[in-house]
Amino acid sequence: MTEESTRCGFVAIVGRPNVGKSTLMNHILGQKISITSRKPQTTRHQILGIKTQGQDQMIYVDTPGLHDDASGKALNRFMNKAAAEALRFVDLIIFMVDRTRWMPEDELVLNKLMHVKAPVVLVVNKVDQLKDKSELLPHIDMIKAKREFVAILPLSAKQGHNVEALEELVRQYLPQGPHHFPEDQITDRSSRFVVAEIVREKLMRNLGDEVPYGVTVEIEEFAHDGTLLTISALILVEREGQKRIVIGDKGAVLKAIGRDARLDIERMFECKVMLNLWVKVRRGWSDDERALRSLGYGQE
Repeated sequence: MTEESTRCGFVAIVGRPNVGKSTLMNHILGQKISITSRKPQTTRHQILGIKTQGQDQMIYVDTPGLHDDASGKALNRFMNKAAAEALRFVDLIIFMVDRTRWMPEDELVLNKLMHVKAPVVLVVNKVDQLKDKSELLPHIDMIKAKREFVAILPLSAKQGHNVEALEELVRQYLPQGPHHFPEDQITDRSSRFVVAEIVREKLMRNLGDEVPYGVTVEIEEFAHDGTLLTISALILVEREGQKRIVIGDKGAVLKAIGRDARLDIERMFECKVMLNLWVKVRRGWSDDERALRSLGYGQE
């Protein structure tokens, strides 16, 4: 293939926390790259998902949800910066909203888009969950009045409804040029990073609301002998009380997290996995820029 015949472009998926950005990218790629949960701010890093079809390579940028940084914590600053940085160099932006729920944080994201040069597609997600479909058109008209969009698409990222139509639209905005990644590569992130994210997803899904934001995961061992993948992961929390919650009564919660994560990792790597988890208190990690950089934050 020559450069004249190939096309390649970057597509940012932006929106407030928990509108379905990671679910959309995972559906497009056909496998889990970005972790998901019902809790906001599940995605903390900028993650590339790469889909190559023939002459076209689409590089989707899944971003942390842009949010009002009331806490002022370093972790929140890193997440907002990662999301904002994604807008600077992309060829197309997918602005994602949740049904007819318009929140102050949707307005915040829209304001961030006012000065970008790339065309913007409005995607209204979770329309399959709308009880009254007649509410949709007036809601879209309200958003349209705020800025111009090159297209507006209602869809369901989880069910896959209308996702193919979105992909066809994306292809129209790919510039000519060489592919940036081999055709079989689906993310820019390392296997260690993906494993750490899977463990963190299971933490968020197994724990109550008060703990996940004070938790992160660090991979200390990642060894493959051909038949067995051995992984040692350190779960970092900020307080002793959080450590007790993560471990649970007689270790029950930690066992459930380990079991759920191991099954996902085995599916992903198609081999047997031995997963060892430890929990350690590292006070103030989420507001310590040096600690965050050592954990891979702010490296987008």
